[in-house]
Amino acid sequence: MQTKFLFLLLGSCLLGKPVAVAQQKPNIVLIYADDLGYGDISCNGATKVRTPNIDQIAKEGLQFTNAHASSSTCTPSRYSLLTGSYAWRKTGTGIAPGDAALLIPTDRVTLPGILQRAGYKTGVVGKWHLGLGPKGGPDWNGDIKPGPREIGFTYSFLLPATGDRVPCVYVENQRIVGLDPTDPIQVSYKGPIGNEPTGKDHPELLKMKYSHGHDQTIINGVSRIGYMSGGKSARWVDEEMADVLTGKVNQFIETSKGRPFFVYFSTHDIHVPRLPNSRFLGKSGMGPRGDAILQLDWCVGEVMKTLDRLGLKENTMVIVSSDNGPVVDDGYQDQAVEKLNGHKPAGPLRGGKYSAFDAGTRVPFIVRWPGKVKPGKSDALVSQVDLAASFATLVGQPLAKGEAADSFNTLDTFLGQAKKGREYVIEHAINGTLSLIRGNWKYIEPSNGPTLNTDTNIETGYLPKPQLYDLKADLGETKNLAEKYPQIVAELATLLQTVRDKQDTK
Repeated sequence: MQTKFLFLLLGSCLLGKPVAVAQQKPNIVLIYADDLGYGDISCNGATKVRTPNIDQIAKEGLQFTNAHASSSTCTPSRYSLLTGSYAWRKTGTGIAPGDAALLIPTDRVTLPGILQRAGYKTGVVGKWHLGLGPKGGPDWNGDIKPGPREIGFTYSFLLPATGDRVPCVYVENQRIVGLDPTDPIQVSYKGPIGNEPTGKDHPELLKMKYSHGHDQTIINGVSRIGYMSGGKSARWVDEEMADVLTGKVNQFIETSKGRPFFVYFSTHDIHVPRLPNSRFLGKSGMGPRGDAILQLDWCVGEVMKTLDRLGLKENTMVIVSSDNGPVVDDGYQDQAVEKLNGHKPAGPLRGGKYSAFDAGTRVPFIVRWPGKVKPGKSDALVSQVDLAASFATLVGQPLAKGEAADSFNTLDTFLGQAKKGREYVIEHAINGTLSLIRGNWKYIEPSNGPTLNTDTNIETGYLPKPQLYDLKADLGETKNLAEKYPQIVAELATLLQTVRDKQDTK
């Protein structure tokens, strides 16, 4: 009898072991800010604006100084993040219009899909900007699919595109929130639709005027890109957006706490139009852009409070990053330029959003996982495209050949267990120009285009000849050494071409 009891006890322990292992899988919270520059947070050196909640995560976690988004604009960065494949391999992955069809093929393995296979509940809250619906665009008044659910998310609450593009409504799990069926929505990016006033024709109706573009349908006193009519009961209020999105993230965490979860919190801040809640107005002294940074930091703090309250901090990996570098004037007259007050959104880097220079893709990147990630700083070269393969390793989900094809397993680097990161990183600019960083060297391929984006006053980095910079000696990319070191240029150009010639799997 005693032997039988011991046998049953041993069996139950062995049978219980996988459950115990499964329970140790960390929750993952990925906070993906919009247009947040390397120098926009105080833990990266900002002194004119303070980000105490982000700073606290940096203090408790590992802060990377050489981390990169895959592109200097939003849609391709997000595509690469979620698929583990460079967006420039697929046509139609530039900045997506608000009525674009779903850009990620539903048969492609994705970061949330990998985690879902490992038993995670997966959620996305916030800016989407990866298209929705079938070819030809979504049915805004019905089930909006395919979308996040078809590529691995069990829950979604979205801005369909961006804050400055129509439709200006929330979409929760394939349906527009609060839509009155007697007031259907119509959306067009080809020409005016319905009788809604536009910023171009009625500037007197605007509470924030536009500086370039953004002169079409007026929603909530702000003219947007694109035309929209109907759906009045479903329209968002910009000043309430941060509260709404943060509330949805916290609600997802609350309802998911009984099993491993992954939430991709894709914030609207600090993208235009910058209309922060009244709690933050005037608090930064830097106008709406600075106030939006304070609001972003508040959002981060609220999510951290929820993790603490639920006792989830110790077993939750938190990552804070941005989709691309900073832009100051991005289409609205919000005094962002006039009120910089000496603040440097890109820190010591050159360029910004849209650019081939490093400020376009070198972004804040912080990883916190108490007891697993030793606090400190790392200068390892890392890329957001590697999260897919790294998370697959973390949760024990092997990738088949061709899955997340451009993603490398750099989990040990993300956890601070290895000082070395990627061998190289590839950066992508809005006009298709590619750059490659290996070691201290950065190579920018020859390309055509203006050297200055006159709308945003950002240097593009486009030149018809090769560029080579020693980032260790010249982080600001001021001295082109291509003529001095032609052999290094040739080596990096060959490596870039080899990567470019690699076939995508879908």
